[in-house]
Amino acid sequence: MKSAVSNATVERLKIGFVLARSFTLSAFALFVDTLRLASDEFDRSGRVLADWDVLGSTRHLITSSCGVKVAPTSDFVDPSQFHYIVVVGGLLNNESSIDQETIDFLKKAAAKNVRLIGVCTGSFILAELGLMRGHRTCVSWLHYNTFRERFPDHQVRSDRIFNLDRTRGSCAGGSSAADMAASIVRNHISKEAERNALEVLQIEKARTALAIQPRRPLSIECKDPRIRATLIMMERHIEGTITIPELAASVGLSRRQLERLFMGETHSSPALVYRRVRMERARQLLVQTKASLIEIALEVGFENASHFSRTFSQTFGQSPTKVRTAALN
Repeated sequence: MKSAVSNATVERLKIGFVLARSFTLSAFALFVDTLRLASDEFDRSGRVLADWDVLGSTRHLITSSCGVKVAPTSDFVDPSQFHYIVVVGGLLNNESSIDQETIDFLKKAAAKNVRLIGVCTGSFILAELGLMRGHRTCVSWLHYNTFRERFPDHQVRSDRIFNLDRTRGSCAGGSSAADMAASIVRNHISKEAERNALEVLQIEKARTALAIQPRRPLSIECKDPRIRATLIMMERHIEGTITIPELAASVGLSRRQLERLFMGETHSSPALVYRRVRMERARQLLVQTKASLIEIALEVGFENASHFSRTFSQTFGQSPTKVRTAALN
């Protein structure tokens, strides 16, 4: 096998990390360790084919969401010396997650066409600075609604684990940080370097940007990743505004192909499953909130409470009022 370090013609991959306050330690660690292990052979940690720095406006320790602190290794330098600047976010709260000097550095990097990546909620930071407009953003399903509320004019999806879109990238966080890092290693260094990193990390195979976030939507059992992706898209459009052809196109299928796929695995049509997904959400709202019937009806795409109540009763065999009353007892 060709050595991961023998390819002397490869330009050393260089990545700068910006850690937000309360950043997610696991996402950062998996990303940087994939780089570390791809850069040298046999877990020697030499910075042969890749190099990295944690950048900061000061050398003060940055506290992660779990309490572990990380020290910056470099001041802000010319961003053009990096192939990528990776912003690792974490807890979403009201306090500013980065300071003004960091904001200025990220904007300078964008002006110099340095590729920027948001990991976990790092994409929120980039979007807040206006740096994700015109680029599709990948976020965790957990943060999808919040992202849509904050940035309604941005393209966002929560079915895939990461996305590299021209000069921007975004990643749902968690273990998908290793998948994104592996993709970058493969493209900038070699497949051998990627394999070296994954083997030491005990990862059998990196997932691609087409992989679906590992979540079972609501109570519908399914195995085919295209069905899972479609179900997540249904959840993301709980108000019923996406059409079946649009759902099919989102997973690379025609409407007829999607219908056959659903009938084969769920024994139901996409339209009926979509209605079920919306009604499941309505039942959650009935049980967990004090929202009125008309508010819930509007939330799941019905114009009036009577039509919503009839559909709900047909789906579950009980009226919305009876379901709420039973939950209170």
